[in-house]
Amino acid sequence: MAEKTRSEKKFESRIPEETRQHFHNARQEFRAGVKSILPEGFFEHGKAARREMLLAWRGMLDAAIQRIDEKE
Repeated sequence: MAEKTRSEKKFESRIPEETRQHFHNARQEFRAGVKSILPEGFFEHGKAARREMLLAWRGMLDAAIQRIDEKE
């Protein structure tokens, strides 16, 4: 299991384990329900779209860095 974040550690002492487990199970069931009503390929398309957006940001940042370097 991945290391817990600071906010997760903070709530461990305030929220009972049973409650946290209930929310975890509810979140998993909600995700399964959403996944069942969306068309096949929806999540793959979303992942590809996020990747393309990050590549666009990379291109913009590379161009900005290049302009800075040209001014020096």
